[in-house]
Amino acid sequence: MADHYQSKIAAKMAAADGRSYDDLGSSDDLGSFGDLGSFGGLGPGDLAIAEWQALGLELPDVAAMRAYRLERIRHELGVRDCAAALLTDPLNVRYATDSTNMQLWCTHNPVRYVFVATEGPVILFDFYGSAHLSDHLQLIDEVRAGTSFFYFASGDGTPAAAKRWAAEIAELVKRHGGGSRRLAVDKVDPLGTRALEDLDLSLIDGQEVTELARAIKSPDELRAMRCAIAACETGMAVMQAHLEPGITEQDLWSHLHAENIKRGGEWIETRLLASGQRTNPWFAECSSKAIKAGEIVAFDTDLIGPYGYCADISRTWLCAGQPTPRQKMMYQLAAEQIAHNTALLRPGLGFREFAEQSFPLAEAYRPNRYSVVIHGVGLCGEYPHIPYAEDAEHAYDDAFETGMTVCVESYVGEVGGPDGIKLEQQVLITETSAELLSPYPLEPDFLS
Repeated sequence: MADHYQSKIAAKMAAADGRSYDDLGSSDDLGSFGDLGSFGGLGPGDLAIAEWQALGLELPDVAAMRAYRLERIRHELGVRDCAAALLTDPLNVRYATDSTNMQLWCTHNPVRYVFVATEGPVILFDFYGSAHLSDHLQLIDEVRAGTSFFYFASGDGTPAAAKRWAAEIAELVKRHGGGSRRLAVDKVDPLGTRALEDLDLSLIDGQEVTELARAIKSPDELRAMRCAIAACETGMAVMQAHLEPGITEQDLWSHLHAENIKRGGEWIETRLLASGQRTNPWFAECSSKAIKAGEIVAFDTDLIGPYGYCADISRTWLCAGQPTPRQKMMYQLAAEQIAHNTALLRPGLGFREFAEQSFPLAEAYRPNRYSVVIHGVGLCGEYPHIPYAEDAEHAYDDAFETGMTVCVESYVGEVGGPDGIKLEQQVLITETSAELLSPYPLEPDFLS
């Protein structure tokens, strides 16, 4: 299937104007298509743009995408009568501002945060010396140096630093909050929570605000996501082309990372690739194990690609040879589960109703079932999170809406079995049903 995917790109590029892939080397060659995507070197780059053009993909209007996302947050704040949001989670900062800086490092070193007034300015607090990184972002009204109050940065001065941090935030709420003292906060350490509350601020859950805001994608977000998926699937094709006996799991996985970075992608959230016995039970991350002929290889991309959007796709391949009847049966069951559950999707369908109608996985495979039947996807795995009906004690209810993007999951492997099958498709909830966003083909040798 790797040759199929790579030849598909090559054929479309040749059909576009007769030029080869190597000929499409600069933004000048790509005209306005390239201009829309490069942003003075900050965009995904000519390699990715040429491939997306060949596939017939549209680039997002990034300015419109940014404005839509900020408005989504402000709408949720207004519904809750909040003065503002104070966001520290790097993905929420990204959603509100499209500003990035050392994203993974900042997940455990909270040095960046943004103040978003419901009616007022967007003020980004960035890492020391980083103000220039947001010069191109028109929706940010001001950039200030952040005040850190975690022990690595502030040591025994952390309590005092937390008070200074809170005082600056409280002053902004007073100035721009229209009299409201309600502040939506996504992630803050206990010292910060106490310091804000000591200044008579009423805190509400900012994660609820941002998860619900992020759930409905604009047309430009969908364009960005399609580009991220295309970059991911190009990397998958390179992986599959390198899948030969003797390659290690880590070496195979590295190709996906490399191809993502080449196309302006950002990181991969997990290392979920396993072979042979390590595929059962699921969630073993890739190792130095050499893959043998005849072994199952399963993976979950969890890839944060170009424009920061997630491509969350799972496939199962075979390293040389032909699958056994048992492997075919499990693969076909996983494909049937995903097809059945995808066919159920429509706006207005309740989450619990969906879980109750979802595919009845055979009893032998239920103990090893995946943790969810479906989950949302955007800048990462997002709201909603829908477990199997039998796990209803962990579930919440709401309904699917047009514009949601979700991942439909399946893992099939009996307890103690020699291997297992992992499949996952990324789809869009349309006005009537669901549209497949992850076209990388399933394996015909397993489906025959």
